[in-house]
This record gives sequence, C-alpha cells and structure tokens, in this order.
Amino acid sequence: MASRPGLTRDDYFRRWSALHGGYDPRSSRWATGWLAIVHAAARPFAVLRVPPDVITLLGLIVAGAAVWAASGGARWCLLAAAVVVASALVDGLDGAVAVMTDRTTRWGFVLDSVVDRVSDSLFLVALWVVGAPAWACVAAGALMMLQEYARARAGGAGMSEVGVVTVWERPTRVVVTAMFLLGAGLYVGASGQWATWGSWAWLGLGVVGLAQLLVVVRRRLSTEGSPSEALPHEG
Repeated sequence: MASRPGLTRDDYFRRWSALHGGYDPRSSRWATGWLAIVHAAARPFAVLRVPPDVITLLGLIVAGAAVWAASGGARWCLLAAAVVVASALVDGLDGAVAVMTDRTTRWGFVLDSVVDRVSDSLFLVALWVVGAPAWACVAAGALMMLQEYARARAGGAGMSEVGVVTVWERPTRVVVTAMFLLGAGLYVGASGQWATWGSWAWLGLGVVGLAQLLVVVRRRLSTEGSPSEALPHEG
C-alpha cells in the first residue's frame, strides 16, 4: 500500500524546506537527525488528525510542568531536566503535524511562536526557583526576546530566508537548561550554583546569538535592497 501523502520523511523534509525559505535541512546533519526524530514522533498524531494547535498548547503545559518539578528542588531537578527535553519534542510535533497534514496556517505560526517564547521564559523560571539570581534570569530573558524580535522584524523588512542559525536557538536553550537542571539534581548540595551557572550560560550565549543574528541581518538586508521607503517607522 502506498504511503499517505505528506507522511513520508522525504515529503516532510520538502514541505519543511518550503516553509523555511528554501533552507534544506539535509545540509546539516544535526537538523536532519532532529527532524527525522520529530517526523517519527509526529506521524501517529498526523494519522489520527490531531489538531496542531492542541499539540502547541500541550507543549506549553509540559513546559510549565518543568517549573513545578524544579520547585521541588533536590532530586526533583532530574525530573525537571527530563520534562524540559520532553517539552522540546512536543514543541516540534505541532509544526510537523501541520506540515504532514497540510494544515499550516498563519494563526498556527503566530500561536507557535508565542508559545515558544512563553516556554523559553518558563525554562528561566525553572532555573530561578532552583536558585539562579532573578536579575540574571530577567536579563537572559530580555536578550532572548530581543533576538527573536529582531528576527521577526527582519522578516517584515523583506528577509525571506533563514538568516543564520546562531549559537542560541531554541534547541540550544533546551539543552543548556536541561544540562544545568541535571547538574542541580545530581549535585544537590550545589543545586543553586548549578542554576546560577545555567543563567550565566543563557546570558553569555544570548549576547553572542544576538550579535550573530544582527550582523547577518544587516548584511542580508543591505544586499537585498532597502525597502525602507515602504516600511512604517515606529518609535
């Protein structure tokens, strides 16, 4: 029996590429591996025709569960680390199901982006409840929001392709958060220190990631022409 349209891995890669400015995920071994895992996990949801928006909201609930687990402290941080990773997998499923079932919508794109940012913020809350300083978590969150805002504005200014994969994309945020929560759970006596190191990692990588993105955006928009006359200038 032939495979249903949109459910094969090659079909998924092609559709994913079309929705991301023609970027070929097979050009990166990491991207290929991750999307292959997401495709395999999303296929049952696609067959059952689960609405992508439902999966998006489920990802937010899972991210919130990471904060609940982290608030228990001590060995509970091990569970929090696992839940953070699980939330990343669920986060990838909504887009995959939408692509595989031809149900991609502009509303779904906006909802997914908003939920991603809330989930990222919840990761910082998880580090804070374990012992990271509030100022570091707030600053790290601001840098993360600035990076994503700059990317969104660049798209509005005419940059249609994926500008650059920086060192500080969402998968890296997931890995860093999970890694330091894992350390906090393994070394209970120094759990607060591990959480603090995690917030510092967010800060350092956030600065580098934002700088990387801005350099590429400036170069790309300069070479593609300036649409400034047609764009509203906001204060």
